[in-house]
Amino acid sequence: AAPAQRKTTLLRFADLMEQHHEELALLETLDTGKPIRHSLRDDVPGAIRCIRWYAEAIDKVYGEIAPTGREALALIEREPIGVVGAIVPWNFPLLLACWKLGPALAAGNSVVLKPSEKSPLSAILLGKLAQQAGLPDGVLNVVPGYGHDAGKALALHRDVDALTFTGSTLVAKQLMIYAGE
Repeated sequence: AAPAQRKTTLLRFADLMEQHHEELALLETLDTGKPIRHSLRDDVPGAIRCIRWYAEAIDKVYGEIAPTGREALALIEREPIGVVGAIVPWNFPLLLACWKLGPALAAGNSVVLKPSEKSPLSAILLGKLAQQAGLPDGVLNVVPGYGHDAGKALALHRDVDALTFTGSTLVAKQLMIYAGE
């Protein structure tokens, strides 16, 4: 989609998150066991701010001129890389998902979001809200499941162009091996 359309859609997504902030907070609390006041005060507002920030950045990032010698001109152009696999842990599932979704979607990529098997509820609602906001089918895909099944499949998949992961060093090393195969 064109940058202006991506911006409009992501702002609509943030608006829907705001409208559903109590539900998101409840799901976050059910998933993680943290006090509801923390979800309401910190996690949900932070996630909404993140999506809004990246939406607003879409039309403020322009090509740059790279430093070169006097006889050359080199332009830097930003392009989507394709499909981003995003794996988030159990402890801040909503906030960390948005930290990964915001930049990836703003840049025009598709995302496969794999929440922790211990805390998938807010990610599932995020997927529904993104669709309601007008994100085209297939642009945000939420794939709940165990890491050794869904996470491994995501890292091994040939159509995944980038993989972002927050979690243990041990699992990160294993995902790097899978992604390199």
